[in-house]
Amino acid sequence: MLRELACVAPEVRDRLVVRFGAEVLAWCEELPALAGELAARWSLEPVAAGGGGTSRVFRCLRRDTGTSVWLKLTPEPAIAREEAEALRAWAATPSVVTLLDDDLAMGALLLESVEPGAPVTQPARRLPEVATLLRELRVSAQAPAPATREHSVVRPLSHRVDFLFGLADRRLAAAGASDVFDRAMLGRSRAAALDLAASGPVGLVHGDLHPANVLYGSAARMVAIDPRPAWGDPDFDAVDWVLEGVADFAVLERRIEKLAAMVPGQSPDRVVGWCRALAALNAVPGICARRHDAGTQFLIALASG
Repeated sequence: MLRELACVAPEVRDRLVVRFGAEVLAWCEELPALAGELAARWSLEPVAAGGGGTSRVFRCLRRDTGTSVWLKLTPEPAIAREEAEALRAWAATPSVVTLLDDDLAMGALLLESVEPGAPVTQPARRLPEVATLLRELRVSAQAPAPATREHSVVRPLSHRVDFLFGLADRRLAAAGASDVFDRAMLGRSRAAALDLAASGPVGLVHGDLHPANVLYGSAARMVAIDPRPAWGDPDFDAVDWVLEGVADFAVLERRIEKLAAMVPGQSPDRVVGWCRALAALNAVPGICARRHDAGTQFLIALASG
């Protein structure tokens, strides 16, 4: 059963190749053996598989207790090292998934299951809950002194920003959409985002805090999963929540003001700046899919300034 679960479908391989390059195909072939070795070591029975653009995940049952856990494997061990450091820094808050064990050389993390694990829907109607999540992320992992950060595997936010814009370029090229997108606008957005990343407060940033990476845990608390952490401006993490479903700038401003009033330290002006700088990135999926919906057009207009 594990061999079938760990077999990487062609469309998933294609996404991984865009992210990691063609060399990831060898890792895909090795994945059943890697997952089998870890399942045996940690006494796990894999029962389901999934994953995003950087990893494959397996829902497993512990053979001794029957409790559900998640085995996560990435072809780039540095990603696992960064995630593990961030999850340990956030270990004191129930608003972040718990790391149970790891094998960082193999790019493997063993994670507690978030129960009931329901996805967040209509996030614009849940701003108080979003505010609680953002507050706890800000206060539970304060940035260490610069000298200490030099020994951290987590990199500055500017690195994350640069990576995201580079990935957007590759996705546009892979979708054959480069000719329908204003590359100069993408360059201006990249410069604006790097300017923001080089200024402002410094904290541990989740780095990929969109609604699909937040689940409902016990007591209806939002729980963040799958961080792509960085040291930088925590206001970066608010962007997807204030942009969700918005197609009007006045609505965006009101939502930003409302959220900032509930998150001490959050700057409405900086969140607006991040929204403008990252709007082009948020528009890329719609552009690649050749969508012309109001949301995608708003993002392009917002990025255009």
